[in-house]
Amino acid sequence: MTALPHEGGPRGHVLVVDDELSMREYLEILLVREGYAVTSVPGVEPARAVLEKDQVDLVISDMKLGPAGSGLDVLRTARSRKEPPEVVLITAFGTPSSAVEAMREGAYDYICKPFDNEELRLLVHKALEKRALRQENSTLKARLLPGLGGLLVGTSPRMRALWQLVEKVAPGRSTVLVTGESGTGKELVARAVHLRGHRAAQPFLPFNCAALNEGVLESELFGHMRGAFTGATHERPGLLVSAGEGTVMLDEVGEMPLSTQVKLLRVLQERKVKPVGSAAEIPFQARVIAATNRRLEAEVKAGRFREDLFYRLNVITLELPPLRERSEDIPPLATHFLSRLAEELGRPGLRFAPETLALMERYAFPGNVRQLQNMVERAATLSDSDVLGPGTLPPSVRGEAEPQARAGDGGEPVLGQGFNLERHLDDHERRHLLAALKQAQGVKTRAAELLGLSFRSFRYRLAKHGLTDELEEPGGTRVG
Repeated sequence: MTALPHEGGPRGHVLVVDDELSMREYLEILLVREGYAVTSVPGVEPARAVLEKDQVDLVISDMKLGPAGSGLDVLRTARSRKEPPEVVLITAFGTPSSAVEAMREGAYDYICKPFDNEELRLLVHKALEKRALRQENSTLKARLLPGLGGLLVGTSPRMRALWQLVEKVAPGRSTVLVTGESGTGKELVARAVHLRGHRAAQPFLPFNCAALNEGVLESELFGHMRGAFTGATHERPGLLVSAGEGTVMLDEVGEMPLSTQVKLLRVLQERKVKPVGSAAEIPFQARVIAATNRRLEAEVKAGRFREDLFYRLNVITLELPPLRERSEDIPPLATHFLSRLAEELGRPGLRFAPETLALMERYAFPGNVRQLQNMVERAATLSDSDVLGPGTLPPSVRGEAEPQARAGDGGEPVLGQGFNLERHLDDHERRHLLAALKQAQGVKTRAAELLGLSFRSFRYRLAKHGLTDELEEPGGTRVG
C-alpha cells in the first residue's frame, strides 16, 4: 500500500516493512502526518520489489518478519542498491543485540518497542538528513572538474602543489590534518579528499569540536547507551560509527578539551569507540580528517594540546596558504564567485572592470577567501551596473580611509558623502575586539568578559572579521 501526504509535496519516500497490519497502518498515519510519502508492505519479497522499482529514501523494518525472512534481509537488499536508502530497524525491547549487529552492516539506527512517537519522528528526520548529506556529496563530486577546479579554484604554484597532494592522499585511509587561517577553505579541502577517493558515495560528516561542551561532544562522536545520561532514551551510534565507510571531519580540533583528546587518541589508535555508558567497544571504518586554524606545535608547548595526539593526527598535513600569499589566485577566484552570483541573480552580464580586479589583487584580505567571497557578493548585489567598477569595493580595498561620522553643533552626527553605517559599525567592532584581546593578553575567555559577550559570540565575531590567533594592531603590536 502507498500513502501520500495529505497536503504539499512529499518530504521523502519511506518504505515500511512489517508483517502486522496494525503496525503498518499506525506507522503510515504517523509518517504521512509528518509530510512523508509512505509505502508499506508485509514482508521481504514485496520490499525487494519496491526497492527495485521505486526511489526509496528510508526503510523502516521490523526485525522479525515471519518465516519468510527478517529485517536483516531487507537491510542487505537496501544496501545493495546503487543509491541505498537509510535503514531503521524496529526490535523488541531487551533484545537489541541483533539490531546492533545490523548497524555494523550499515543500518542507520534501531528503535525498541514500545517506542515514543516523538522519538521515532526525530530518528526519521535525522536519517533522512544523513541521506540528504550523502546525496549532496554525490552532487559535489559531479561538479568537481579535473584537477579540482569548480569548487576549489587556484592556479598558483602552492595551490597546484596542494591539489597534487590531495590526489595522492585521497585513495588512502590515513588520518589527514588540514591547517590554515580562518576563511582559507579548510572544509572544502577536506571534502575534496573525501570526494576524490573511493569513499565519495559515503557520508561526509563535518563536526565542530568547539561548538559543544565536553559531555555532549563525546556523545556525538562516540555514541551513547540508553540511560547513560538524562535524555538518553535509546542507544545511539556516534558520528564515527554512523559515517560507515565515509569521512568524519573534526573541525577546530585544537579547541577540544584535554580529557576528550585522551579518548580520541585511543580511538584513532584502536579504530574502536566506546559509547558513553558502555563497557564494550565498537569498531568503525570511517576516515578521520582534522582541521585547525591554530598552530598545534605551539599549543603542545603551551600544554593545551597533547603531543601524542598531535603526532597521531599529523600523519599527512595539507597546509592552506593565506590568500595574501597567493595573490595571483584572487582574480580567478573573484571571477568564479561572480559567475555563480550572476546565475543566481539572473544577471548574466555581470563582470569586473580590470581596475577592480587589480585593486583586489593588491589587497591583503585578512579574512582570506571567505572575505573575498563576501566582498564579491556585496558588490554584485549593490551595483546598478553590470560592470563592477572600483566604487563597488570597500574604501579600505581602494586604499581610502573610511568616511566617518562627525559631531555637529548640536552633538548629533553629521554624515559625510559616502558614509556607510554598516562599515562604520564593523570598523568599531573590530577595534574593540582587538583592544579586548590586547588588554586580556590574548586570553579569549577574558576578552569576551571584558566586552560583555559569551565566548561563542566572541568567537563568531572574531571569525566574521577574519581575526586569527596571531593578530597585529596597525602599528605592528602583537596581540595574542
